[in-house]
Amino acid sequence: MGAQSENDLTSVEPPDPTRPASVAPTEEQLEREAIRFSHKSAQPGHDPYAALRYRDCRLYMIGWTVAVVGSQVQSVAIGWELFRRTHSNMALGWVGLVQAAPVMLLSIPAGQLADRLDRRNILIFTQSCAALCSIGLALLSIQQGSIGFMYGLLGLGAVFQAFGWPARAALMTQTVPTEHFGNAMTWSSSAFQVAAVTGPAMGGLILLKSVPAAYLLDASCQGAFALFLFLLVLRPALRSLEPANWRTVSAGIRFVQDHPMILAIMTLDLFAVLLGGATYLLPAFADTILHVGAPGFGWLRAAPAVGAFVMAMVIAHRPPMKHAGGALLLAVAGFGVATIVFGLSKNFWLSLLMLGLTGAFDNVSVVVRHTLVQVLTPDEMRGRVSAVNNIFIGASNELGGFESGTTAKFFGPIASVVGGGIGTIAVVLGVMFLWPEVRRFGSLQQKPPQYTTGS
Repeated sequence: MGAQSENDLTSVEPPDPTRPASVAPTEEQLEREAIRFSHKSAQPGHDPYAALRYRDCRLYMIGWTVAVVGSQVQSVAIGWELFRRTHSNMALGWVGLVQAAPVMLLSIPAGQLADRLDRRNILIFTQSCAALCSIGLALLSIQQGSIGFMYGLLGLGAVFQAFGWPARAALMTQTVPTEHFGNAMTWSSSAFQVAAVTGPAMGGLILLKSVPAAYLLDASCQGAFALFLFLLVLRPALRSLEPANWRTVSAGIRFVQDHPMILAIMTLDLFAVLLGGATYLLPAFADTILHVGAPGFGWLRAAPAVGAFVMAMVIAHRPPMKHAGGALLLAVAGFGVATIVFGLSKNFWLSLLMLGLTGAFDNVSVVVRHTLVQVLTPDEMRGRVSAVNNIFIGASNELGGFESGTTAKFFGPIASVVGGGIGTIAVVLGVMFLWPEVRRFGSLQQKPPQYTTGS
């Protein structure tokens, strides 16, 4: 990451005739951006706060943190309300499937839009629509309306989030220079974890008073993020002018296929989260196994984020990882072990600790994966590659909820979680065998080698 990427607008390179046609910034914009992004920290060596020295990065993270708080509050509320109304583990699984389907079906075309249209406008529109869906959930909750309609609004909200995710992921690269993006990703992860700690804890307290209030809070938070986006002064971005056809839409898929390191890391995350996620079954654990009620449920939901935040702070204040590949594999294996212990635990505090460890281990994967994906990807393709990443991440999270709910229906929640943890460890061993270069990969400051098609 120390060297500028080929699409860094702070340097001007001769045009490459093999690159797709794109809209280039004017010379005046290039000069302005070169001055604006030439700032270097006065402190020698590693600067843990490099990305936060940029106003737009700070504003973006504040707005995104507020939005995640709202999403976490709503996630707590919908899981708790559906389980209390149905007493069905499968009802929790359907929440995951309803939210996963739009990600799988719409992420690829959403990535094409993010590379052709203004990413900020896309995100403002999708955030506003998601807020309206949350208001609809509040009205249904007040009236004790149809559970089917609640699933419908969840799915519609997931449609808007699926369209907005590639634009959001690519937009961050317009707030900091390329050499600081790894640091920005670390702080973005930290901001997410702060929100993921605050959201579930707030959700557990709000549920004591009013479930509909949780949905209304989410609507307010999504709207607030849209307002923050208006305040940003973004770095000019290249946009693809290629015709919209299957070849250009699927370019992100081909890019991932041609970079084995990225493909391996995405695959590892996909199956680890698909098998090892216990979050969707937490209402059942809180209510019928640990017997801690709504407040305890909120803290269980917050525990992974606490662990992830602590790990994010450690990563931010240490030099970039020197053995990122080995650390990644160990972290995912640790995630599996902690998941197994949580599934077997009958003690609230031990369960809380294990969930905290799953968050800490997962954060290592987040930083490595997002840094590599964004730094290695040309600007005019970031939306499409981010869309592929979203399928791996978003689909695995939500399908993992469906998988957990389905196995819990037939084998019980304990067997579901323990089996998932064992499966996660098996996935690590499989990735080590299929992609040995992951274990050998070194510092995040250095680009992995570029691979050609068919390698």
